Amino acid sequence: MNVPWPIGLSTGCFYRHSIFHVLEEIRASGFNTIEVCSFPPHLNYHNEEEVRSAGEMMRSLGLRPFSFHAPFADRIDITSDDDGVREASVAELITACRAASLLGAENVVLHPGPEREGRPPPEEFRQRMQRAAESLNRVAAYCCETRVHLQLENMLPHLLFGQTSDMMYLLGEINTCTVGTCLDTGHARLSGDLGNVIHKLSGHLKMVHINDNHGDWDAHLIPGDGSIDWPWLISELHRYQFHGALIIEMSAPENETVAATLLRARRGREFLTKLLPVPDSGSVPEGR
Repeated sequence: MNVPWPIGLSTGCFYRHSIFHVLEEIRASGFNTIEVCSFPPHLNYHNEEEVRSAGEMMRSLGLRPFSFHAPFADRIDITSDDDGVREASVAELITACRAASLLGAENVVLHPGPEREGRPPPEEFRQRMQRAAESLNRVAAYCCETRVHLQLENMLPHLLFGQTSDMMYLLGEINTCTVGTCLDTGHARLSGDLGNVIHKLSGHLKMVHINDNHGDWDAHLIPGDGSIDWPWLISELHRYQFHGALIIEMSAPENETVAATLLRARRGREFLTKLLPVPDSGSVPEGR
């Protein structure tokens, strides 16, 4: 079976830098596919002219904006019982989806719940889940209109909606547009049940955030620098007939140069490409 899994890089590792200052170096390092970070100092997604300019620069460099990561913060809460907070949160996410469309991104990745720890009592949880579903339907409808595919990402296990079953419920409640999933390997590793997360998401899986850790915190290491069993994980993706992109989502120390970060990113890419199934025919996956 031909397995065209491009290996891309999230620009989130360069969130301290303007996107315009790193795109050429990313391309020169051999990455053709990227996910764009929504941190405003990196790319002000509220500024449509700036977003369009970034998209034009990507096209001129031959970069494929596979995805745009929607913002996530305490103030963005689509589950809030405060109508004003909830409306502002939906508006913020729709603005991000608009930016994804202007960039020419194929997908927008969204955390389906707020960055809030803990699980409230059952009735409050049910109400929050209902409000989240209503909000996500609005965001999904906008994505359909703008022809951007919405992908829900599995969240850290200690957060509200951090259980994979929560996300699967929300997927089932979205009826305005077809929505897929993005597997975050680091988040799933911290759940203690990586295999079950892959299994549950597999029927909807369109992309994978590739990052490693040692099971203690969300370190965003390059693959191979943590304790995830990558040969097994790649074989599981192959077994479930995954078709999509692998996006390396790594961290970078504040004092690390762009060149040094990209050197580590290339090392992560080389590690992955050695594990990918060899296609029967057709083009070789990016990074080979």
